[in-house]
Amino acid sequence: MCGRFTLAIDQFELEGEFESTQIPATYVARYNIAPSQPILAITNAEPAVADFLVWGMIPSWAKDPSIGSRLINARAETLAEKPAFRSSYKYKRCIIPADGFYEWKAVPGTRTKVPHFIRLKSAKPFGLAGLWSEWRSADGSELRTCSIVTTVPNSLMEPIHNRMPVILGREARGAWLDPSPRAPNQLQHLLVPYPAEEMIAFPVSTRVNSPANDDANCIQPA
Repeated sequence: MCGRFTLAIDQFELEGEFESTQIPATYVARYNIAPSQPILAITNAEPAVADFLVWGMIPSWAKDPSIGSRLINARAETLAEKPAFRSSYKYKRCIIPADGFYEWKAVPGTRTKVPHFIRLKSAKPFGLAGLWSEWRSADGSELRTCSIVTTVPNSLMEPIHNRMPVILGREARGAWLDPSPRAPNQLQHLLVPYPAEEMIAFPVSTRVNSPANDDANCIQPA
């Protein structure tokens, strides 16, 4: 799964990577982004302007919004089958800017898990494939939420965890953000592991275990 990530890059560099999208003035560096929090996203409904969506997708048909806590990730292999995701896969896709993510590696023979920070070797920001939804409460208020798409691990991630988020290369972003309905056979080829040779991973402090810790110390090598 992908349960924590970072977006701490300078806003100028972020705008350079996503040059067709306006980044909101309220953008601030984040080193430990956790589920249920607002996260920056670029939706296929309005790709020219990034906005903040709540991380943890609540399908439009959901009766109980607490379902969002269980839908922070969406498995690429079953997007077209799962009721929670298949409509968004067809109509409501998004890109979630990031510059790194965390995963916890189990220590054999113990209950200990060591947090690792994973990023591109270039240290540049990238876009995670996501799905989004609009949910209305009984009082008529609207909430926009999202989920991060995951896939099987590449050779770098495999020793750490059995899943990794889908990182979309620049050439794939246009297709993913196409506002028109898309069938699975038009998009599934995009949902693959990012090249391992372009990434780096290293252990970090257990400070990242608590979402209350949100500073540059979270990404320092342990």
